[in-house]
Amino acid sequence: MKIANRMNLLGSETAFAVSAEASNLAATGKKIFPFHLGDINLSTPKSVIKAANKAIEEGKTGYCPAPGIPELREALAKDVGNARGITYNMENVSVQPGGKPSIGKYIASMMEKGDSVLYPNPGYPIYESQIEFYKGVAMPYGYINTSEGLKLDFDAIEKGVENGAKHIFYNNYNNPTGASSSNDEIERLANLVIDNDMFLISDDAYFDTLFDGKPKSIASYPEMYERTLTMYTFSKKFAMTGWRLGASIGPKKIIEQINRLNVNMESCTTHFVQYAGLAGLTAPKQETQDILDILKERRDALVKILNEIEGVEVHVPEAGFYVFPKITTLLENTGFNSVEEFRKVVLKETGVSFCGRHHFGRPLENEKDYYIRLAFSGIGMNDLKEGMKLFKRWIASNTK
Repeated sequence: MKIANRMNLLGSETAFAVSAEASNLAATGKKIFPFHLGDINLSTPKSVIKAANKAIEEGKTGYCPAPGIPELREALAKDVGNARGITYNMENVSVQPGGKPSIGKYIASMMEKGDSVLYPNPGYPIYESQIEFYKGVAMPYGYINTSEGLKLDFDAIEKGVENGAKHIFYNNYNNPTGASSSNDEIERLANLVIDNDMFLISDDAYFDTLFDGKPKSIASYPEMYERTLTMYTFSKKFAMTGWRLGASIGPKKIIEQINRLNVNMESCTTHFVQYAGLAGLTAPKQETQDILDILKERRDALVKILNEIEGVEVHVPEAGFYVFPKITTLLENTGFNSVEEFRKVVLKETGVSFCGRHHFGRPLENEKDYYIRLAFSGIGMNDLKEGMKLFKRWIASNTK
């Protein structure tokens, strides 16, 4: 039996490989401190669980409309639109089995073979995977480390535009870096998209996990309404990673095509789970605020500890689940030439498990520094502190 050649173009989330490695080590009796995967060890809000159970009892277990149940689409249009100061209606929303499907469905419906697509790197690896699987030209752009945090590399973005890119993935509150854009940066990117007749896919996975202030969306900027597809997920804000519920939100012309793909790929998103999501959108805000409060405490503790380690530099992320320390000097101090080798040795000897920058896209040619990503969403405060204590002790004993 011959496997189709196109499968050679399909990438993966290698963070799951790190998770498997950690699980294998845990099976030997080693205690693991899981900083590697952006899952959440906090409970889904009770109102969401109650609504799912009620929907099941009421028989909401069969097929439903491919674009999603009207009640959820209307609620999403209102919630997402109000948060961004723009107006959506039900026809602007296509419910998805998670946040991830929006990536491939946009590419399948809007990108021709050979089209160039810009995407963030380091970034969510599925952008690159889906672009190449559908035989587009994946054009990465990176980030520049500044005193104010990591900022978009506009030189790389503008070069991609000059080379013909007409699509761009943008992930404000970025995974894995935690980078967030200022108003000026968003405006500059919006103007670039408008001036060059491009379309932008805004991955807003962490839009609702901002710890302070009001989140910013590029879809809110003048003339970007018709040039932006927003990727929405219930996974983060509502601690629903395993429920698989999200949405594509944007211009009707694109949503209609995504709905056609819904019919072909999964018929519909799980019926009763949609009622759970609806309950989340209308639940008391305190339920989700409790999740954010716990995550913020973990973030603050982790950043403080990391910045106490010689050779480590880390910015405070405004949103999301991740810190992205620069460890260039730390590698030199401990005698390692490879982040992957460093990661594996630390895991084996301490049980502290994390990802390297290389798990989030192929490193770019101009990169000179080394980074790791630590997620704080799946580890409690006690284990977080214990793991970091072991990490610091290991570094102290291995510094030359």
